[in-house]
Amino acid sequence: MLKVIVYLILSYLCGAIPFGYIVGKIFKHTDIRTVGSGNTGATNVYRTSKTLGILTLFLDMLKGFIPVYFVTLINPTSHLTVIAVALVTILGHIFTVFLNFKGGKGVATACGVFLAINPLAVLICFLAFAIILAVFKYVSLASITAALMLPVSLYIFNSAPEIVIFASLISVLVIVRHFSNIKRLLNGTENKIFGTKK
Repeated sequence: MLKVIVYLILSYLCGAIPFGYIVGKIFKHTDIRTVGSGNTGATNVYRTSKTLGILTLFLDMLKGFIPVYFVTLINPTSHLTVIAVALVTILGHIFTVFLNFKGGKGVATACGVFLAINPLAVLICFLAFAIILAVFKYVSLASITAALMLPVSLYIFNSAPEIVIFASLISVLVIVRHFSNIKRLLNGTENKIFGTKK
């Protein structure tokens, strides 16, 4: 039991690493929280630098992937342990202890988490994300669509019921984190990926 608790703490700390903030400080000498939307996620970083945005996306996915991937190797039959690790990793990103518990919206980290659980389901979500982004140019709308697709895709690819239920809860969490974006989408004031508005 102690080993599980230690692993959960380490998973939270891994998820809590604010790569968007770190990348901004190292390469731009800027606090990304003072730029654009003020979010530490890859989308806001992308608006300052495409290269750094992609780097942040990769790192945020990686920090979600690593803890879950290794716990599936250590204890592949315990869905509840995998879910616990996945949850604290995502919460670490959203409520990072390193930035006064104010982090990103959890999309990239959740993507990494579920990539370790079911890559095919994530591929479907990625395709949905890419199509919506290409057509409408709104990252927020693409992220919400991918979040809605996640439990459906996991169900289609025969994931355990516990995993599907967990994914549904994470989808709701991601959508709630995008509430301000949803309001701007409805008002026609949401920024597109290239900084333009509708």
